[in-house]
Amino acid sequence: MNIAELAIQKKSFFLFLTLVLTISGVIAYFSMGKLEDPEFTIKTAVIITPYPGASPTEVENEVSDRIEKAVMRMDQLDYVQTESRPGVSITHVHMKEDIPAKEVPQHWDRLRHRIADVRPKLPPGAGDPEIIDDFGDVYGVLIALTGQDYTYRELLDYAEIIQKELLLADEVARVEIWGEQQETVFVDISRSRLAELGLSMNQVLALMESSSMAADAGGADLGRERVRFVLGGEFESVQDISDLVLGYASHPEMESMIHLGDIAEVRRGYQDPPASLIRHDGQKALAIGVSTVSGGNVVHMGQEVQDTLQELQNRLPVGVQAHFVAFQADKVTEAINTFMLNLLQAVTIVILLLLIFMGIRSGLIIGSGLLLTILVTFTLMLALDMDMDRVSLGALIISLGMIVDNAIVVTENMLVKIQTGTNRLQAAVESVRETGWPLLGATLVAVFAFMPIVLAGDDTGEYTRGLFLVIAISLLSSWILAMTLTPLWCHMFLGRGKKEGLVLEDPYAGRMYRFYRRLLHGCMRRKKSLLAGMALLFVLALIGFHFVDKTFFPPSTRPQLKLDYWLPEGSRIESTSQDLKELEKDIQEHPGVQSVTSFIGEGAPRFYLAMEPKMANPAFGQVVINLYRASDLDEVKGFVRDYLEKHYPYAQPRVRKFPMGPPVEFSVEVRFSGPEAHILRDLARQAEEIMNRDHDSREVRSDWRQMVKTQRLEYSQSRGIRYGVTREDTARAVKLNFDGLQVGLYREGDRMLPVILRPPEESRKRLEDIFALDVRAMQETRGTPLGQVVSGAGLVWEDGVIIRRDRQKTITAQCEADTGGGQALMERIRSDIEAIELPPGYRMQWGGEYEKSRDSQREVMSGVPFSFLLMSLAVVGLFSTLRQPLIIAMVLPLAMIGVTLGLLATSQPFGFMALLGTLSLSGMLIKNVVVLLDRIDTNLDSGQEPYQGLIDASVSRLRPVMMATLSTVMGMTPLLLDIFWLSMAIAIICGLTFATVLTLLVAPVLYALFFRIEMRVEQ
Repeated sequence: MNIAELAIQKKSFFLFLTLVLTISGVIAYFSMGKLEDPEFTIKTAVIITPYPGASPTEVENEVSDRIEKAVMRMDQLDYVQTESRPGVSITHVHMKEDIPAKEVPQHWDRLRHRIADVRPKLPPGAGDPEIIDDFGDVYGVLIALTGQDYTYRELLDYAEIIQKELLLADEVARVEIWGEQQETVFVDISRSRLAELGLSMNQVLALMESSSMAADAGGADLGRERVRFVLGGEFESVQDISDLVLGYASHPEMESMIHLGDIAEVRRGYQDPPASLIRHDGQKALAIGVSTVSGGNVVHMGQEVQDTLQELQNRLPVGVQAHFVAFQADKVTEAINTFMLNLLQAVTIVILLLLIFMGIRSGLIIGSGLLLTILVTFTLMLALDMDMDRVSLGALIISLGMIVDNAIVVTENMLVKIQTGTNRLQAAVESVRETGWPLLGATLVAVFAFMPIVLAGDDTGEYTRGLFLVIAISLLSSWILAMTLTPLWCHMFLGRGKKEGLVLEDPYAGRMYRFYRRLLHGCMRRKKSLLAGMALLFVLALIGFHFVDKTFFPPSTRPQLKLDYWLPEGSRIESTSQDLKELEKDIQEHPGVQSVTSFIGEGAPRFYLAMEPKMANPAFGQVVINLYRASDLDEVKGFVRDYLEKHYPYAQPRVRKFPMGPPVEFSVEVRFSGPEAHILRDLARQAEEIMNRDHDSREVRSDWRQMVKTQRLEYSQSRGIRYGVTREDTARAVKLNFDGLQVGLYREGDRMLPVILRPPEESRKRLEDIFALDVRAMQETRGTPLGQVVSGAGLVWEDGVIIRRDRQKTITAQCEADTGGGQALMERIRSDIEAIELPPGYRMQWGGEYEKSRDSQREVMSGVPFSFLLMSLAVVGLFSTLRQPLIIAMVLPLAMIGVTLGLLATSQPFGFMALLGTLSLSGMLIKNVVVLLDRIDTNLDSGQEPYQGLIDASVSRLRPVMMATLSTVMGMTPLLLDIFWLSMAIAIICGLTFATVLTLLVAPVLYALFFRIEMRVEQ
């Protein structure tokens, strides 16, 4: 029994099924997880290994090198990059992007084992490596907690209250606090006062260390019990530290005992200098980041966070306020609403087109099938645990034209049969029998066209993978519904009031059909001219394609800007903070700015998937600028950029919109690798000069940044032996005089405050007195001036950071395009940079947007052969000959004519999304051509005269092809307003419009040539 006949006979069941599918689709829409962008796994871990006191070169050779060796033995490693800075090694471990997300935790476990094995091989003094494997976690809600009249300790107490409450909310995975200031007890002690009393700094240091340590006094066995001894006398308050007894007084002005408070200022404060600072709208702040559980509904989580904060606000004191720096729920709601509006507009446009060109009843039938297909797609997405995001909803809009195509063909076929007198049941049965397999083959071909996306193993492929899944679900669902419910509805509503079995007028006698028939006759008379013209246009399109911009991903339109502010390497965090404090105030005065949040000394936490957090550096600050409207992005960006150039010429600021898709640090990057740092700096300098000469380049720099000044003291071992002072004694004395030494811990509840011993501030600022600095062994009461144990001293320059990639020193010259695309800038300077003469042992590689685009396109294109193999198998299996597939193969490349013309005319780039649009266009074109060729074969197999059969088949496909094209083109128009989809929409609209010409004119001409069908004289 034909499936259409079954649906008609079991009408009640299928109508009830329609109701069930509709209700389930509505429920699925409200139940699905909702995200702004698709989730993809950041396959990067960070290893931080402290090595206090070591220079970058020492860190590189003694720590980074050993860490690299251990990491590079890992399977599936892409590359490892290390930054060796004074006193710390930072290693970024990048795994191959084609690793399945679920396997990533296993690789991080292996990484821990590798690092555990190398730990004993690290030099004495190096700390334990810290492995951060949650580097890719996204804190979709970022809160700034301010309280100008409150201390950091009080703010932290309130932040911890908020943290505890938020962790109880549904769908909240983690809540972290940033910007906490380390409370410290400072003991500012005068060396001259110590000498006057006959005390040494080392005596004070030893006493304070012993007094602050927990002491084990053991216990006693008393009968059947054991009693533990607790030895009191530890520090319980700051006053206890001040009351610490140092010894007996020998000075007439002192009492019998000398207390620490008699000769030192003991006070409580915060770590100086601070490791990092956060300010929101000029007020000191702490940041609270909230992340969503994997697959969670960001909108629901955001609402719970808002409700919790609203409830807590009544418990917080006046003046303590929680401000949203980033609130992904609003962005997700806005994005979902925008896309649903776009989808509704697209569906409305398609239905109106159907009503106009197919008639009211036919249009309503096809439009109802379209809506039901979308609802079925929502249901299946929920069943597959898929989220509703930018990509999945965009995929629905892309597939609209292909969704309705199946229903259009079946409805058109039934309508023609009914108009020519066939009864409705027979028309339904024959229509499904004639079109079922061709439409299934064409649908599979369209699905296979998107398969390279799901086969791409990199993070870009993971980001866009939902595109394939949604299109596959929607197209296959549309075919099933077109074979069942569409014939049922046509049987119920088409042809009512007409006498069955009565031959009516020719359904293809309209003006549009007559015009197309005459045009097709003309093309048949001039086959060679038509094909030669197409070949010429194709060659011109290939030439023109070289002038199309190749920007990888467009920037985001979220109403936020990110300002990265770099002072020269080696600058103090106080200098960075002071500059940004002035900058914040002026930015806030702009009418388009809503709020300004500064992260000083390190970057903001990852509150947006495509941003890359910056590691700690006192010379760095990051400012997040929130705007009222996205339309002000360019204007505010220009204002901030001009202000920075005018007022901070010594800095290296960078104002950017947030990226979209997988992140790329700079659009243009060129890497130089080799053994010698000074040669690498020279190569990078040459590349920077070339970049600076280009009219569109800006923000030119290298990632090694500036060299830094270092005061080098040459310790003399012979002098040290003479005076009984070791190199360690000398280093301790210098550190004590300028930074201070931690001499113990003060316990206060669950917190431990370090106790820092140091000289008064005026002594710490005087570098000119360094040679008079008292140096002595720990047990000695008399010291020796530093000048007696060093053979020389002076300021020298050293690399502030040494970056290695896969164990080779690697420096990267970077720049950004100002107005044009990064790919265009790279192409302009490429020949000059590649002409730089490289010494033996050195090599150059392009990075940035070019590398990311190349790798992503390579991943996608690697799946194209398999995709086209499946498409070819489907087409060959459908026709059982090779000539029809060859016709399709000849028609397919010509679609690039429309794509190139559209991108050039609109100045849109051929980036990753345009590439996906072109692949999808191939599926749409093949689908139309397949159904046309199948109809021609059917006419010829029925015994119709070949030429007339070819013309009649082409004419019969005119309305379905035109409707499929119009519905796709008009359905795509809402995406023209979204910058993420714009280039894809242009590629599909222009490519498909031209592809319609190929389907209706070129395909029939090629068929006539391949099958040697000639027009007769009388025809």
